[in-house]
Amino acid sequence: MEFRKAALLVVLGLLCACAPDPSSTRSSPHNSTVTDELDAPWSIAFHGTAALVSERDSGRILEIGGDGTQFEVGVIDGVEASGEGGLLGLAVRAGQLFVYYTATGDNRIERFDLTGQPGNLALGGGTTILTGLPAAANHNGGRIAFGPDGMLYATVGDAGDRPSAQDRAGLGGKILRMTPNGQAPADNPTPGSLVYSYGHRNPQGITWTPDGRMFASEFGQNTWDELNLIEPGGNYGWPEVEGIAGRAGLIDPVQQWKPAEASPSGMTNVDGSLFVANLRGERLRRIPLDNLSSSTESLVGEYGRLRDVAVAPDGSLWVLTNNTDGRGDPAPGDDRIVHLTAAGATPAR
Repeated sequence: MEFRKAALLVVLGLLCACAPDPSSTRSSPHNSTVTDELDAPWSIAFHGTAALVSERDSGRILEIGGDGTQFEVGVIDGVEASGEGGLLGLAVRAGQLFVYYTATGDNRIERFDLTGQPGNLALGGGTTILTGLPAAANHNGGRIAFGPDGMLYATVGDAGDRPSAQDRAGLGGKILRMTPNGQAPADNPTPGSLVYSYGHRNPQGITWTPDGRMFASEFGQNTWDELNLIEPGGNYGWPEVEGIAGRAGLIDPVQQWKPAEASPSGMTNVDGSLFVANLRGERLRRIPLDNLSSSTESLVGEYGRLRDVAVAPDGSLWVLTNNTDGRGDPAPGDDRIVHLTAAGATPAR
């Protein structure tokens, strides 16, 4: 416990204190590479102390060993990688791995038993729990995570069909909430429906704070990317509005950014702050929970596009780069996982 607390203090201290106003400031934390030579990676999830990574185009699930060695856990059958589609989000619960992926004609969620021990993990038989999610070359959403209520949440893009985001009977442009078996919980906003919130364009990050608040990051069109505080049944405006609009009946984001400085994807939270990985903006953004209109930035331009960020079991941050997805400028060794650490300290694996 003392080591975890120390790790949290190191990470947060190096990422610097939050700004007292909505303007952003920059810092450069010390960091190290956990592993490299990943191929279009998309998501990080932890199974105990074992880190699992999805590769979008290859359909592979990799385990990252303590020394950075990569072990192939399995390949997801039926993945059809095209454009932004492929093997996307991962979530782990009770010894089972949940995956969100693009198949022929749709996006879907499948569940696998995880067998073996760290260093020798494998996938058991798969069970498809949800099909029919809209798929396209762009705007597939793809993030999945378990909330504190034990339910599985999934972000679904509009797949290029903008009006679908306002159609509460459809699944495009939504955040969904379901049981681990893919069923609609009885307490969802609309009985019998998986839809938890709507009016989203392409949300790709979700996280919950210790007090139970749910946040999501979302790609805008040309004007504003968004950080949203998610409310059950809430309408977040797309395609009627983009960013803060002040329109009755629509929920405004708590913070917005120009796409050139953001394109927010995976996110997490630790010790009072949200952390958001940004693709086009090539930076890690920190938003303090006690001042949601402010932010600080780190890793600006140091590692290129950033797809995901996760809290490791020791409390440190792991950041996943995404330069080999066809839109980045890969450096030697890309893609990689970057571990934020103190100067001279041994990286936690």
